[in-house]
Amino acid sequence: MENSNKLIRFDWFIKKMLRDKSNFNVLEGLLTALLKKDIVILNILESEGNQISETNKFNRVDILVEDESKEKIIVEIQNERESDYLERVLYGSSKVIVDYFKLGDKYKDISKVISVSILYFNLGTGKDYIYYGTTEFYGMNTKEKLKVKNKVVQIDDKGKDKVSFKEKANIFPEYYLINIERFKNIVKEDIDEWIYMLKNSEIKKEFKSKYIKEAEKQLNLTKLDQKDRRAYEKHLEAIAIERDIMSTAKEEGWIEGREEGREEGREEEKIVTVKNAISLNLSIEQISALTGLSIKTITEIMKKLED
Repeated sequence: MENSNKLIRFDWFIKKMLRDKSNFNVLEGLLTALLKKDIVILNILESEGNQISETNKFNRVDILVEDESKEKIIVEIQNERESDYLERVLYGSSKVIVDYFKLGDKYKDISKVISVSILYFNLGTGKDYIYYGTTEFYGMNTKEKLKVKNKVVQIDDKGKDKVSFKEKANIFPEYYLINIERFKNIVKEDIDEWIYMLKNSEIKKEFKSKYIKEAEKQLNLTKLDQKDRRAYEKHLEAIAIERDIMSTAKEEGWIEGREEGREEGREEEKIVTVKNAISLNLSIEQISALTGLSIKTITEIMKKLED
């Protein structure tokens, strides 16, 4: 008997279901727990995650949303290790700033960007499962944090100007890296409930963070109609195949330290890897990026498959 409490993967939810405004509260709940402030999503902006395409990579799903304070929040789910991952995250946040800053705008109106990465692989070394980073300035000699203040003028009860100084908010991008694999299923805070859900596709009865119960309803596998169920199963299969491709590529040295001229016994494994990739309707360029094989090698293998 099928488990009625089984939840769909969060990357599928972002990719296919978040286009419906009635589902916004699921992502709002996750972000509220992580950022420790109430998040209300106003808009879903253009992103890779909300584009419908069979050729999208299954390794990564991302979405860009705007909250009621006009902050731009990037939420990305990464299933497999990617070289230069931090560099790409930096590029992504920088691109959002540039894309939403128009010529003639005042610099004070630059969008605040928050980048949230949900990682299903170990990035770097460390024991924590949530890492936070931003840009701050400290004295090279005193080590004190630089505080920049704005002059604020208000009118007091007697109609006179009252001058005060308020510390300026940090306008630099903020980054959150959530390492799912390092989470030990120990729930202490609201965000832990959401990470538990991300890792186990399950929400416990005692969970009580904002919108967590709504997430249990909206991510329930039984909610999918027959067409979406088939598409979801294909999505899971595609992820499994891509992980197999990446694993094989690493084991065979096609990624990092690629070795040419492997013994002939490896040829069959190459053919299987490319065949699996072809079944996903990936282009030769995408197969090359996944496996590290040259386009020439892939073309030769494809010819063998046709014979």
